[in-house]
Amino acid sequence: MPLRRAAALLAVAAAWTLQVLAGGPAVAAEQPSPNAAPSAVVFAYDRFGEDQTPSISIRLDQFEAHIEELTDGEYQVLPLPRILEALRTGKPLPDRTVAITIDEASKSAYREAWPRLKAANLPFTLFVATDAVDRGSPAHMTWAEIRQLAAAGVTIGGLSASTQSLVSRPAADIVAELRRMSDRLQAELGKRPTLFAYPQGEVSAAARAYVMDHGLEAAFGQQSGVLHPQADRWNLPRFFMNEAFGSVDRFQLAANALPLPVTDLTPDDPLLTVNPPSLGFTAADEVGDLSRLACFAAGQGRTAIEHVSDDRVEVRIKDPFPPGRSRVNCTLPAPDGRWRWLGLQFVVPE
Repeated sequence: MPLRRAAALLAVAAAWTLQVLAGGPAVAAEQPSPNAAPSAVVFAYDRFGEDQTPSISIRLDQFEAHIEELTDGEYQVLPLPRILEALRTGKPLPDRTVAITIDEASKSAYREAWPRLKAANLPFTLFVATDAVDRGSPAHMTWAEIRQLAAAGVTIGGLSASTQSLVSRPAADIVAELRRMSDRLQAELGKRPTLFAYPQGEVSAAARAYVMDHGLEAAFGQQSGVLHPQADRWNLPRFFMNEAFGSVDRFQLAANALPLPVTDLTPDDPLLTVNPPSLGFTAADEVGDLSRLACFAAGQGRTAIEHVSDDRVEVRIKDPFPPGRSRVNCTLPAPDGRWRWLGLQFVVPE
């Protein structure tokens, strides 16, 4: 990577983390070279150019800047199924492999995103929320438009039926949502989905178990992070892009991220029963020296870290999270101005 870009990434990493979590990663120290094991960054979008919904929409000029970045020759944008197959089988992936996903099947995705992605020859996955399409919502695609995308090679996945969070819902409701989603996609497209995105990115141990039992191959949340062979394929990370966090600098930082593989993660259920959570994990051997690890809790900034052993870390979150979604991001400097990244999203019941 050119030195100018490496320096820019270092600056962006600190500035962006300060903006989001009131703190910045430490200045990069020398780390081992990135692991040769396959990895990939997945981006998530929802709506495009919808000024009235900036929390889930990206401005068109921002999206065009993302496309320009992805087509500058440094990245390999691949279909999501191909990436998942490589991770499953251990096949190599190019450095800086990227996938694009779009949630909900909004009309603006059809009108604004698809023509731009098609012109740039960039593959993507569309996660469809079937109830809104069935209702004929003017804010969403029609089945004819979704079939048009599928015929053009777009991967179609499921986003449940109603887009309501699956967390804290009765088992019968979760099963009914998943079945209705799959049945409608089968009826309209001739095949059941194999990929799934959790509505709002919210996951619980119970919801994850029902998704596993539904015949799907992988499921995605909205926590930041990088796909790698040891990642939980029923709760895979994605960098969510919206107007507030859609700058090209932040996009470039995420696109260059490397995995931070961990095991023995606690708590093991993102739906919190103890708040603040007792967060801990064991880093994989390839991560190297953890002395420069920094973790940031939403609304609280940089947290204290206790290094229990050379590879075991406990994150001391000071204050309880408010009801709803909250995140913790942990970053570790890597060579060339890149960052290893572990993101976690927790849900506090209302």
